[in-house]
Amino acid sequence: PQGRGSPPGARVAESPRARGAECYCVKWIHWKGERTPVITQSENGPCPLLAIMNILLLRWKASGGSGGRGGRGAGSPRIPAGGAPGRGSSLSLFQVKLPPQKEVITAEELMAHLGDCILATQPRETSEGLQLNFQQNINDTMMVLPKLSTGLDVNVRFTGVSDFEYTPECIVFDLLNIPLYHGWLVDPQNPDMVQAVGKLSYNQLVEKIITCKQATDSSLVSEGLVAEQFLEATASQLSYHGLCELTAAAREGELGVFFRNNHFSTMTKHQGHLYLLVTDQGFLQEEGVVWESLHTVDGDSCFCDTDFHLSHALGKGGDPAAPPDHQLQQRQVDQDYMVALSLQQQQGQDPPSVLSDLELARQLQQEEYQQHHPHPPSPPLRPPQQQVGGHPAGERRQRQRPDLDCTLL
Repeated sequence: PQGRGSPPGARVAESPRARGAECYCVKWIHWKGERTPVITQSENGPCPLLAIMNILLLRWKASGGSGGRGGRGAGSPRIPAGGAPGRGSSLSLFQVKLPPQKEVITAEELMAHLGDCILATQPRETSEGLQLNFQQNINDTMMVLPKLSTGLDVNVRFTGVSDFEYTPECIVFDLLNIPLYHGWLVDPQNPDMVQAVGKLSYNQLVEKIITCKQATDSSLVSEGLVAEQFLEATASQLSYHGLCELTAAAREGELGVFFRNNHFSTMTKHQGHLYLLVTDQGFLQEEGVVWESLHTVDGDSCFCDTDFHLSHALGKGGDPAAPPDHQLQQRQVDQDYMVALSLQQQQGQDPPSVLSDLELARQLQQEEYQQHHPHPPSPPLRPPQQQVGGHPAGERRQRQRPDLDCTLL
């Protein structure tokens, strides 16, 4: 399948390369002892496709030697239960390897690799029901694949980090056993906000706000204002409570896709901390910049190498204009935060206490950061243009473990 990026009016007889097929640079890193490729992207790259493909590229170490059925090792792909596609398939089929000299790859090549992995999810059982279900899933997936290069339609629910309204796009993640996460949750300690948001999806909440603003009942107007305040306060599409829940839900060593601000990122969890794969093409030659920590909601983070060690190659965001003392201060803040979390983990506290300490640690880290930055903070990010549209009512099937560029419906 091909993406939608072909220039209009292109002749059928022309090859993809003649039409200027999209190409992406390959960055080679040492991942768990072996040279492994990572697909980088330009500013407007197809992040859903790249996030999925990078998981399939990084997944080899976890899946290559597992085999069998339903492996649950760290980072291993999940096999759906009870007749879902992929049951009985070898775990090693859900990964991709590239030639060691590969430096550039086209979107069509990526799609071909992805298609091979999807076809490999065919169940070994020969029952008519399973085969019909698999064929239907394949048909649905082939309709969705072109969107991976242009943008996926997803609609988050504010009730859980794995909760999305079901859309056909979700089938790709389900077939490949890739967990899909977000961190846009309501703080349960704010009952008014919990009441205003409820179990609604983003689309439904926007519709509710519009309706409440036109209501004559003062209580409805007030509830609509509270809901609107929630969206304004979490314009970055990540809340502290959501970050805590995300940290608790992700499994150690797991590779998943994290959706935020209309962008899809490859995410993993290492020693209790969350990291996002750095795929910006600007870091193509930076061997020491592989992962970016995800421990605050305001964008402050630190770069790490392939072994998750703090990288001192450059400051956050690669800003060479940042003064040296500013970089050192930020690194100290990041290090203090990491130490606080490490101490908290070593104490072996119960899950409820863990979440409480996580939030406290982040608050302390933010206060210390503000002390080093007396100038006014940057204005909050403007919420992205959201398209309010209807999708079939229904929930995405729940995953076995507790566990999208990009258009948010």
